[in-house]
Amino acid sequence: MTERIYMSSPDVGQLEEDAVVAAMRSGWIAPLGPDVDGFERELAARVGVARGVALSTGTAALHLGLLTLGVAPGSVVVTSTMTFAATTNAITYTGAEPFFVDADPATGNMDPELLREALTQLRAVGETVSAVVPVDLLGKAVDYTSILAIAEEFGVPVLADAAESLGATHAGRAAGSFGRASIVSFNGNKIMTTSGGGMLLTDDEALADQVRYLATQARQPVVHYEHTDIGYNYRMSNLLAALGRAQLSRLDDMIAARRRMRELYTQLFATVDGVDVFGAEGDENDNVWLTSILVDEAVTGWAPSELAAYLAVDDIESRPLWKPMHLQPVFAGSRGVISGASERLFERGLTLPSGSALTDGQRDRVTSRIRGFLDERAA
Repeated sequence: MTERIYMSSPDVGQLEEDAVVAAMRSGWIAPLGPDVDGFERELAARVGVARGVALSTGTAALHLGLLTLGVAPGSVVVTSTMTFAATTNAITYTGAEPFFVDADPATGNMDPELLREALTQLRAVGETVSAVVPVDLLGKAVDYTSILAIAEEFGVPVLADAAESLGATHAGRAAGSFGRASIVSFNGNKIMTTSGGGMLLTDDEALADQVRYLATQARQPVVHYEHTDIGYNYRMSNLLAALGRAQLSRLDDMIAARRRMRELYTQLFATVDGVDVFGAEGDENDNVWLTSILVDEAVTGWAPSELAAYLAVDDIESRPLWKPMHLQPVFAGSRGVISGASERLFERGLTLPSGSALTDGQRDRVTSRIRGFLDERAA
């Protein structure tokens, strides 16, 4: 049977196993413990912020970050339409309304000029905009220089969704260090993983303390269980934090392996008219989490779905780019400033195996299969 090749499987080995075993043998099995504390310190230091709060998921970090910024029913949160549902789901958990902003077609990230248009529209009708949540797509940081300046002009705090961009930079600063706070994800397919998990990162110590408080069921500091606020069971376990610390020590090597895969695809498609490696221009600051191609069917004569089907025969996973949130049935009728850029990316995009755990043999299998498809179509 042919071994399935995934787009981004977890890259774990002996170092991670040893870290988890050591955490188990230490006796810190229950949630929290020294590895949670260490992971928070080490990741905050890596990103260059004062505080980190390790949580059960990146979605939990978004939810609590929004609550702590005062997002509540009756308010609006402006966010990227080109994203995974978790971003928008977290906004809806608070009772606020998501308002979608379309993408810069070159990057897939929030278009700053469309953000300005959105905030201008909402101000004109007297809406309360409680936060802006830009999303770093596929490991490329948003244009935070522009986004933060526009948000400040309108007096709206920014919570940066850096779930996909740990290890990337913008203007010399690490992804995860922008806005009032940022969140990162350690889901199983991310650049580094804790199986499941996430972290809120911030220089605002009061904000970090409030997130930590809410994440531990909002328990008051008394001997008995006392609660004056609604809390959440959102903290990361010590075992998963031990895994995260081991992964963090390997982050740069894992990024380098993904970059090698990006370079293979760039070479492979360099002479194919109508195909571009998405976001490859200026990607030296990206973490190259996933590599996607954009296909102009009018030029190539074939659609991305045809290449995906060809790869699937050999049990190689691929997937379209994110379906924009404003096209999702669950958010039908939601408001936004939509240019059509994200829809075109969804129609033309295909994400290919990109993980750092890919072996040389798996890389060869993927590239050989793609060459076979291209040769057949060129014949």
